[in-house]
Amino acid sequence: MTGRLKLIAMDDEDLPILSAYCQDAVLRVSDISFLPKERRFVLAMNRFVWEQVEPGKRTNYRRCRSILHFERVEQVRSRSLNRKDPDLVLELLAITFTPRQAPAGTIELAFSGGATLQLDVECVEAQLTDMAAMWETVSRPVHRDIS
Repeated sequence: MTGRLKLIAMDDEDLPILSAYCQDAVLRVSDISFLPKERRFVLAMNRFVWEQVEPGKRTNYRRCRSILHFERVEQVRSRSLNRKDPDLVLELLAITFTPRQAPAGTIELAFSGGATLQLDVECVEAQLTDMAAMWETVSRPVHRDIS
């Protein structure tokens, strides 16, 4: 797969797929924007291209500059995130959804180190778009087995 990825999530069943493609993306605090007038939340990130990794094979790992945005965002909260440090690097681990009164709910972005962002949304409406050519990276994210 060499093309640019473009995925849309329109409900809580689509969100885990989006989360899988965003797992291990890295970004800086300065790459996070909330545009309250547009009710849009945006992350610019360097996405690890998991879809090109073949299990059991050492391949040339890649990253790609990508934009993840959420629409219909009513409020944004953070926990354990120093938003005053624009150069702080974050690693996105997962995106989950907790329903309130359907279709509204809270989308949570979990980062390594325990930091989280919670987006109160009218409904799930998100899009992931690869913006630039991929580049090679020597390392692959590693996850400890916590079972």
